[in-house]
Amino acid sequence: MRRSPSISAIALAATLIAAPALAQTAAPAGAPTGDPVLATVNGMPIHMSDVQNAANELSPQLQQLPPDQLFPLLVNQEIDRKALLVAARHEELERTPAVANAMENAANEKLEDAYVQQQVAPQVTEAAIEAEYKKDYANKPGPAQVEARHILVKTQAQAEAIIDQLNKGADFAKLATADSIDPGAKNGGELGWFSQNEMVPAFANAAFALQPGQYTKTPVQTQFGWHVILCEGKRTAPPPALADVHDQIRQNLADAAIKSTLAAARAKVKIVLNSPTGAPAGGAPPPQ
Repeated sequence: MRRSPSISAIALAATLIAAPALAQTAAPAGAPTGDPVLATVNGMPIHMSDVQNAANELSPQLQQLPPDQLFPLLVNQEIDRKALLVAARHEELERTPAVANAMENAANEKLEDAYVQQQVAPQVTEAAIEAEYKKDYANKPGPAQVEARHILVKTQAQAEAIIDQLNKGADFAKLATADSIDPGAKNGGELGWFSQNEMVPAFANAAFALQPGQYTKTPVQTQFGWHVILCEGKRTAPPPALADVHDQIRQNLADAAIKSTLAAARAKVKIVLNSPTGAPAGGAPPPQ
């Protein structure tokens, strides 16, 4: 019944602001500090920082490998890359128009990312996050919440039969354990406390319309099936702790900083908009 969490429209901020710490553990215990040269290929050095950067790019599954296994794999990967680079330069592939264009595009993309990071990072600090928390969350009451149980069945007739048993004094939790097809059935259908926007609308509306001790007298239909809902309590939620909303505040600050950075960059350039045929269309595209 709970809604799926939404995904931010601008995911770029997460990769620009937070550098994973895992790479710093890529080297085996006892490795020298600094940025030592781990190998050379035709005189080209492979530094510890190259291995750490490679670790940052691994999938989460590979990042779980023990350091004594991961480290030599990464070093060999960097040796392979250098060897391929030597071979490509020997063939003068960088002179090929398509390759030269791809290399230029990659360099430009890195430069764009570096500029965004430079502009955004100072606006997404722990101090800024704490200030936003104090402004928007601290000492402010949270949303209205309901504490409820529910019984989920496949058909309306089954739900009506359960309501009939409740009307005759049956125990709600026992019926939920016996009859509900929801995973929470083993806990007597317990859902705990939730806000209205955490549940699908039909379920939330029915739950919030009840008073403590009341259950729905008619079945409630959602995409999950048919529900019988018992309200066990109502409250105003306490404000969330900083730790609970830290990442969301950080994402919001990053989103706002990226948008303002893009707007400022657009304001400093001349934009000429053409039609899909290449003919002048006039005006500039609206900011994203």
